[in-house]
Amino acid sequence: MYNRRTLQQKTFLILLVLASIAFALVLLPLWVPVFWGAVLAMMAVPMRRQMMQRVPWLQAQPGTASALTVLMVLLGGIVPVGLFALALSAEVLAFYQQHASDPQQLARHVDTLIGRLPPTLTGMLQQFGLSDAAALRDRLLAALARGSQAIAAQVLSLGQNLFESLLSLALTLYLMFFLLRDGAHLSRRVRQAMPLAAEHKTRLIGKFATVVKATVKGSIVVALVQGLLGGLAFMVLDLRAPLLWGALMALLSLLPAVGAGLVWVPAVLWLAADGRIGAAAALVAWGVLVIGLADNLLRPLLVGKDTRLPDYLVLISTLGGLSLFGVHGIVLGPAIAALFIAAWDLLAADTVGPAAASAAARSRRSLATARAIRSCDCRYSGSRAAAAAAASPAADPGGPYSRS
Repeated sequence: MYNRRTLQQKTFLILLVLASIAFALVLLPLWVPVFWGAVLAMMAVPMRRQMMQRVPWLQAQPGTASALTVLMVLLGGIVPVGLFALALSAEVLAFYQQHASDPQQLARHVDTLIGRLPPTLTGMLQQFGLSDAAALRDRLLAALARGSQAIAAQVLSLGQNLFESLLSLALTLYLMFFLLRDGAHLSRRVRQAMPLAAEHKTRLIGKFATVVKATVKGSIVVALVQGLLGGLAFMVLDLRAPLLWGALMALLSLLPAVGAGLVWVPAVLWLAADGRIGAAAALVAWGVLVIGLADNLLRPLLVGKDTRLPDYLVLISTLGGLSLFGVHGIVLGPAIAALFIAAWDLLAADTVGPAAASAAARSRRSLATARAIRSCDCRYSGSRAAAAAAASPAADPGGPYSRS
C-alpha cells in the first residue's frame, strides 16, 4: 500500500510538471501581452477600488467596473503614448533625412567642433584616434547612413506589423479586464497551490508586486518627467529635434547613476564648442538643478525609500533585462532581482533563525542554572549562620558590668 501511494504521488508530480511546461510553451508566443496585461491590471487595482467606493452601484457589478477601468487606461495612457510615438517617428525621420541629404553640412559642423575644442579634449581624442576631422566625419556619416536605413526599414514595416501590434494590444486589454475582475480569486488560488510556507508566499509575492509597482509608477514616471524637462530645455535653447532628444533622455533616465546626463552633457559640450557659452551654462544649471533633482525629489514620493533596491542592483538588472527581454526588461529585470534577493533573505532567515533560537535557549538555560546555584548558596549560608548562633552561649544580662 505504501509503495502504491508513493508511486501515485510521483506520477501525479510528473504529470503536474509536464502539464505546467506544456502550458508555458503554449503561452510563450504570447508572453508579452500576458505580462503587460498582468502589470497593467496590478497597477489599475487601486483605480478600480476607488471607483467602486465613489460609485456604490458598481460594487454589485465588478465586470462593469473592470471594463470602465480598462477604458480609462486606454484613453488616458495607451492612446497618448501611441500619438507620441507617431510624432517621435516623424521627427526622427526628418532629423536623419536632413543630415543624410546634406552630408557637407555635417562635415562643416564636425570640423568646427574639433577646431574649437580645448587642448585637453583634443589630446583625449588623439588617444582614441579621433583627432582627424576627416576620419571622424566619415565615421559619423557612415553611422548616419546605417541609422537612416534602419529607421526607414522600421517605418516601412510599421504598416506590415500594424495588425500584429493591434492584436497584441487587444489581448493585453482583454487579459487586463479578466485579471481585474477575477484577480482576487486567482490570487487566492495561486497562494493555496504554492507548496511554500505561508510567510514565504506572502513575502515573495509581496516583494514581486512591490518592485513591479515601484518600477512602473516610480521609475517610468520619473523618466517621463526628466525627458519632458530635457526636451523643453532643448527646445528653448533652439537645439534640433527636441522631441527626439527628450525621448532618448527619458529612456536613459531609467538607468540610475548615468541617466539623462548621457544626453544633456554632450549637448553642453556642443554648445560650448559652438561658442554659445551662455546657453551651455544655462543647460548645465538646468540639468543639475532641475533634471538631476527630479529623481531625488519625485522617486521617494512615488515609491518610498523602503521599497527601492540598491541603485547598483537596479542598474545591473535593468541592463541585463534590456539585453535579454528588450524593452520589457525595464520591468522584468528589477522584478527578477527582487525575487532573487527575497528568496535568499528567506533562506538566510531559515538558516540563521533556528541557530540563533538554539543559542538563545542555551543562554537562557545557563542563566537559569546560575541563578539557581546562587539561590542554593544563599540558603546554605543562611542555615549555617543560624546554626552557629543557636550553638553559642547566650549573653548573661546580670554580668559583672551590669548595675544592681
